[in-house]
This record gives sequence, structure tokens and C-alpha cells, in this order.
Amino acid sequence: MDPRPRPRLALLAALAGVGGLVVAWLATYSRPGRWIDQSALVGFLGLRRPRTAPVADFIAHLGDPLPFALVGVALVVVALLRRRPRVALAVPMVLVGANLTTQVLKPLLPDDRMWAALEAGAHITGGSWPSGHATASMALALAAVMVVPGWLRPAVATIGAGFAVAVSYSLLALGWHFPSDVMAGYCVAAVWVALAVAALWAAAIRWPAPARSSPAPDLPQALAPQALASAACAGAAGLVFLIRPFEVVGYARAHTTFVAGALAIAALSAAMATGLTLVLRR
Repeated sequence: MDPRPRPRLALLAALAGVGGLVVAWLATYSRPGRWIDQSALVGFLGLRRPRTAPVADFIAHLGDPLPFALVGVALVVVALLRRRPRVALAVPMVLVGANLTTQVLKPLLPDDRMWAALEAGAHITGGSWPSGHATASMALALAAVMVVPGWLRPAVATIGAGFAVAVSYSLLALGWHFPSDVMAGYCVAAVWVALAVAALWAAAIRWPAPARSSPAPDLPQALAPQALASAACAGAAGLVFLIRPFEVVGYARAHTTFVAGALAIAALSAAMATGLTLVLRR
């Protein structure tokens, strides 16, 4: 493939991420979107139990500033050990840029959804859109995919996507955010990763590095870990269904929007991580 159009493609991906952010905002502040947001949140809040709440609280705090900074520094170190100084510069660009963008967007956008949160049984304060924890978890997941060797990317993408989903589900179960906050955070992280990839590709064209590249995994290789993880999740869900079939079916019927929202969040996370795996070559 001719490398010259690649930066443009990455910039188009960044533009698509901005478009996704706009769509998330419109959904957040439209009447149908608010109903969907609230309905899905009710389903997540229904999963909060005395036994599950401490686990969700622990997972949600993995997106706090200290763990975020420690993992970010570790990713920079890995990039330097792999003799990828440009990637080492791109990692803080992604992590800092994405989270600064989220923090800037929070106070700029009006947020009068508190009544919907109270009706759903949550206590979500103003300025919750986008979610900072969701932004941080997805930024770390995608930055990890950028850092590791090509042969390891499918597995890291799967683990990273699972990490972002676990943090996001925990935020929602605890009632800290609406589902649209999470998806908006994902889009912010994706925009900055696309910009970083565009910068890396442009630098590779302008200042070619020694040929140490390895071919990107093909589609079956990239999807295999995701398929295994999906099968494991389906198996776990099937086990729960076998133990409590009537409760599971009844809950799913009563909270169909929650089921759709949970699947959408998982699919978006997996698509972002897998898509980055497929396009990276170095």
C-alpha cells in the first residue's frame, strides 16, 4: 500500500470520531435520547447489589488519575525499550490530549439531566458529559495497542477493550454517569488516537526510520482474541441463565434498552481497539 494517503485516512478517522461525539451530544440532549439514556441507566443500576457494589467501586477507580498516570508512564517506558521514540511521544499526546479535551468539554456544555438521574435512582452531578473515567480507560487501551509489537496487538486490544468496558459498566452500575457519557468519552479518546496515528505516519514519510516493521495481523488474527473473549462472556452469561433462568429472562424483558446499551458499549470498545490493531504496521 502506498503510505502517502495514510495520514489523510487517519485524519478522516479523527473526523469520524468528532462526528460520533456530535451524535452522542445530540442523543444526550434530545428527548428520545434522554429517554434511552435514562432507561438504560435504570437497567445498570438494577445490577448494583451489596456484593457487587464494592467490586464495581474498585474497578471504576482504576480510571483515577494515579493509576492512569502510572500505566501511562509504563507505556512510555515500553515504547522506549522497543526503540520507538516517536510512539513514546505519541502516548502522552493521546493520554493528556484526550483527558484535557474531556475536562474542557464538561463545563462548556449545559447539563440539565439531574432530574432524569434522580428519577433513575442515581445522583449524577452537572458536567458529567463526557465521562473522564471512560475517556481515560479507552485512551489507555488504545495507547497500549500502539505501543506493543504487532504480533501482540490482538491480545492487547482484547484486554484493553475489556478493561474499558469493565470500567464503564462499573461507572454506570454505581450511578456516576449516563451511558451517553461513556460513549462520548470513547469518541474523545478515539479522536486523539487517530490524530496521533496521523502524526506518526506523516513523520514516517518525512523522516523514514530503519525498516523494522512487522506486518499487521490480518482480520482473522485480529478477531480471534475478541471472538474467544466474546465466547467466554457468552458462556458466563449462559451459566448465570442456567442457574437463574426466570430472573435473567424477566430482567432482560423489563430492561431491553439496558441490554441494547450494554451491547453497544461493548461493541464500540471492541471495534475501536480491533480497528487500531488492523491499521497499525509498526
